Amino acid sequence: MKKKRIVVIGFVGTQLDNGSGSGRWEKWRPTVALTQHEEMVVERFELLYSGKYESLVHQVRRDIASVSPETEVIPRQLPIVDPWDFEDVYGSVFDFAKSYPFDTDNEDYWIHITTGSHVVQICMFLMTEAHYFPGRLLQSSPPRRQTVGDPGSYTLIDLDLSRYDQIAQRFSREQEEGVAFLKSGIATRNARFNTMIDEIERVAIKSRAPMLLMGPTGAGKSFLARRVFELKKARHQLDGKFVELNCATLHGDGAGSTLFGHIKGAFTGAAADRPGLLRSAHKGLLFLDEIGELGLDEQAMLLKAVEEKRFLPVGGDNEVQSDFQLIAGTNRDLSREVVAGRFREDLYARINLWTYELPGLVDRSEDVEPNIDYLLAQFGAENGQMVRLNKEARDVYMRFAMSPDALWMGNFRDLSASVTRMATLADAGRITDAIAADEIRRLQRLWRPYAEQPAAAGAVDLSEVLERDQIEQMDLFDVMQLQAVIDICRRSKSMSDAGRKLFAASRSAKEKPNDADRLKKYLAKFGLGWEAVAGR
Repeated sequence: MKKKRIVVIGFVGTQLDNGSGSGRWEKWRPTVALTQHEEMVVERFELLYSGKYESLVHQVRRDIASVSPETEVIPRQLPIVDPWDFEDVYGSVFDFAKSYPFDTDNEDYWIHITTGSHVVQICMFLMTEAHYFPGRLLQSSPPRRQTVGDPGSYTLIDLDLSRYDQIAQRFSREQEEGVAFLKSGIATRNARFNTMIDEIERVAIKSRAPMLLMGPTGAGKSFLARRVFELKKARHQLDGKFVELNCATLHGDGAGSTLFGHIKGAFTGAAADRPGLLRSAHKGLLFLDEIGELGLDEQAMLLKAVEEKRFLPVGGDNEVQSDFQLIAGTNRDLSREVVAGRFREDLYARINLWTYELPGLVDRSEDVEPNIDYLLAQFGAENGQMVRLNKEARDVYMRFAMSPDALWMGNFRDLSASVTRMATLADAGRITDAIAADEIRRLQRLWRPYAEQPAAAGAVDLSEVLERDQIEQMDLFDVMQLQAVIDICRRSKSMSDAGRKLFAASRSAKEKPNDADRLKKYLAKFGLGWEAVAGR
């Protein structure tokens, strides 16, 4: 295994590293001492300092050159005005870490926390703990008995961290930035979605466990998986690449080869070794969309790869290794697939630790408008032309987009295609109400097959959900009404979807319609809940 170069990052000690004349060599100076250990060589020392300490930095640099000519010392002046001000110190160190070209494949970073003020030491700890410094904390100590040339000792340790409000606030802002990054800066308004993204941000930073993203096609599972990867990459938690595969595209014998690779001659046509996607994702993130489409054999091999980080290529006798993080996506209910015997229970248990259900666009109607603005900005950046909806066009389009008539069967893919069409047809970058009206008619034509649902084969049998004596006490009006409501529920994707259909007229008069709550209260009059009537 290739030995990595040791790089130390630390502040010059304005007191501990100070000294003049030949007498300075009789004093233990932590920065110089780190380069005097015979058993290890510091390849590079990133020497941080603030204020007017250039002369001290140059003295330390010359002394290191005399005892360790192999060590390259690079002075880095940070714009810290007050080394005891948390916000000032943290901001400067944070900016340095964000812009520093870390090379974790070839270099091992030691973050020296012996020198500098206590505020500096705490900030260096925080930056390392949060992976902005992808290295280990280093503390050095003087020898028990001071002798010339004795460098003392050093150790990799953790610090006891006290809590400070300013730092907590700064970290809160960094978390908010991470959440905004996952949403691509789109100011989403759906409370349930925003709460889910908040948790995903925390899990993504703190955990390497598999993640399961559920939701209908086009809800953004692939997009979110890539953003999670980019967030972790920015925090130096992943060194590899993002590898994506839709498992629905795998067929027959090629499925195992695509995922796990094969050796030359493993089967007819295997003219050369193939590494497979799992090995391509080494030190990176593997996103397997529609994981429910995997065959049972591939599921068993994937479980071993996730748990043990090793597996057999197709036709191979020797195991190979790959350390990747897995995010799986599905539009199926995997728990039902397990019961039906189509998905392995042990694999489901392994990927079900962090499970998130992404709502479809019809359940996030308040997010249609900010996504339109995002898509228009994206179109403008790609085509070099700013495109906007005029007021009349926005009113017309939004009224339709948030109505029960907007099915959004393809979810955000439908919305993206719709915005692209309008932007393309816009003259001088203005989408008019005529363009918006034409687009609405186009969407209605596209969704007509879904809107024209076949009539029910017969009346709903209330005995499936109610006791006989309860039905006998109901008026015919209530029986017929409840049958119609249950029929709508069973032909709807969610309680919100059913509520929008049932209360389509009256909901428009309400400022904040809550269709799901109205439906829930209606069913409760009969002692029923959504799960019972929807059969799910």
